[in-house]
Amino acid sequence: MTTVRRLVLDVLKPHDPPLVDFSERVAEVDGVAGVSVSLIELDREVQNIEVTLEGDDLDVTAIEETIEQLGGTVHSIDQVACGERLVADRRSAHER
Repeated sequence: MTTVRRLVLDVLKPHDPPLVDFSERVAEVDGVAGVSVSLIELDREVQNIEVTLEGDDLDVTAIEETIEQLGGTVHSIDQVACGERLVADRRSAHER
């Protein structure tokens, strides 16, 4: 089976835990080498965030379970990269 090396997730989470704590907890999941979290939208009770994860063998189920334990919900998986190496993001001909 091919390994997942990058995931980009659209996540809705409560304000608590704060983004730094949330990121640190997700980074502790086995196989995760790095996490980047960007705030997309903020309202009175929740934050919509984009979570980008990279690693040699990401466990998607463990990542989703950790996010749920932190009170978050994965709305969508917006990008997945699999295989021997990561492919650099480039704009497609359609996007130009």
